[in-house]
Amino acid sequence: MMRRSALSCAAMIALLIPTVATIGCHSAHVESTVENRTGEAIQQIEVDYPSASFGVNALAAGAQFHYRIQLQGNGPMKVQYAGRDGQVIHIEGPTVAEPQEGSLQIVLLPEGKAEFIPSLTSRR
Repeated sequence: MMRRSALSCAAMIALLIPTVATIGCHSAHVESTVENRTGEAIQQIEVDYPSASFGVNALAAGAQFHYRIQLQGNGPMKVQYAGRDGQVIHIEGPTVAEPQEGSLQIVLLPEGKAEFIPSLTSRR
């Protein structure tokens, strides 16, 4: 009986080691929301951040687009989109840095303006 008990215990420990090891591994992510408050539909929305970008083809007036990002490196956020008249708007946002995590709301406003509302913390 002792041998079987020792094997069961060893098997449980072997199964727990990978589980315990992954508990400490947490990737920092930022939940991003782009909200269109320009008063009109916009096209070709692109959000650039250090080492990557994301976007959506169109966003109706009052609509939101959610996207989860992982910051790698440091640098400014940038947003660009085309209005109804086809004019491309470029807006520079705040500087973000790896390994920040949390949320970032980007509110696109009339006249080519935007409000960036970060709620970010650093894991270091």
